[in-house]
Amino acid sequence: MPSYRRRLPHIHQIGEPLFVTWRLADSLPVNRSFRPDDLTDGRAFVVFDRLLDVACTGPLYLRQPALAEMVMRHLVRLAQDEEMYSLHAFVVMPNHVHLLLTPNTPFPRIARLVKGATARWANQLLGTTGKAFWQDESYDHRVKNRDEWSRIRRYIELNPVRSGLAATPESYPYSSASPGWSERLVEQKRG
Repeated sequence: MPSYRRRLPHIHQIGEPLFVTWRLADSLPVNRSFRPDDLTDGRAFVVFDRLLDVACTGPLYLRQPALAEMVMRHLVRLAQDEEMYSLHAFVVMPNHVHLLLTPNTPFPRIARLVKGATARWANQLLGTTGKAFWQDESYDHRVKNRDEWSRIRRYIELNPVRSGLAATPESYPYSSASPGWSERLVEQKRG
């Protein structure tokens, strides 16, 4: 099974579901750092994710509808048109993105294609060409069984509700829980 380690371990295999989180560069408060021994990888993720969910400082670029839609369109395009992965659930939050996917190609390639293209387009829209858009490292977790897969899907789709961005998962427009999200993207592609 392919694996590598930066600050976090990364273990993934084609055909096995992954829970992935990408966050914007500099999106966590500078004073919040953890030594590797402070928390397990899973507990550290929960702490970081809660900090991201309540963030009112740092970059919140994905609050802009044009950027959130652009990221969402690209995620869906790589799944549908390029068939790089099966996209089971996603949410684009103001400063991070959660995905539940099953890769059909090596995950590092998927990450480069998603983050590279969206960073270029976002920096063009923001007028910040050359500036880091995404944090280099991502959090990814190999999904072990169907129960965990269901919990993660619900976690992803409830993220905007827990963060106070929507009353229900279905009412948040940048999520797989939003009714008609794929049809909306097809219409935008035509227009």
